[in-house]
Amino acid sequence: MMRSKRYREQEKAVNRQKLYSLEEAVSVIENLPKAKFDETVELSFKLGVDVRKSDQMVRGSARLPFGTGKTKRILVFCEPEKEEEAKKAGADYVGGKELIDKVAGGWLDFDYCISTPTMMKNVSRLGRLLGPRGLMPSPKTGSVTDNLSFVVKDAKKGKLDFKMDKFGCVNVGIGKVSFPKEHIIENAKSFIKSLISAKPSAAKGKYIKSAAISTTMGVGLRLALTEDLEK
Repeated sequence: MMRSKRYREQEKAVNRQKLYSLEEAVSVIENLPKAKFDETVELSFKLGVDVRKSDQMVRGSARLPFGTGKTKRILVFCEPEKEEEAKKAGADYVGGKELIDKVAGGWLDFDYCISTPTMMKNVSRLGRLLGPRGLMPSPKTGSVTDNLSFVVKDAKKGKLDFKMDKFGCVNVGIGKVSFPKEHIIENAKSFIKSLISAKPSAAKGKYIKSAAISTTMGVGLRLALTEDLEK
């Protein structure tokens, strides 16, 4: 595969065999040749769980103190009497059956989905469409609720839902390259803490087997899994 000049320059600046501390890794990323757009800073984890067992599924949410750097388009499925509450809280799209039908038809122009509990019997038919995209409302992430005002505002501030994939990996964006170094570090620590809290009780042995940090189009840096990183 032909790599760009920028990518080859990054490879020269990164030691692929080294385990970097979080602070070291972010400092390296700050000084790597940049793309022509504000790349997302991404964390990737390989988890030591049995992906074949449902009681070892890893799923949860994290609250990033400095947000993701991306403005989320929030969709809310609710009853007519709750629509005004959702709109005032900042929801971009609000509705009931008509909105469900629109999504079922293939419209997916949103980034986060919330539903009231009573609407879930209708929303459930969207599972095959929204589930693989990480958009399906779930009680486990707090996105199935009657407290729409709080959850919509929370999502706008930087709440991040995560879910392990079929290979036992978790990949998330925790900010932008343009963020101050301290903001990226604090966001990363906040997410790692949430990931550790989501460890299934049935999982045995080493939970986080490996971790790496990178930018959207950049070289990955392996992270040292230390107690300090997991605080």
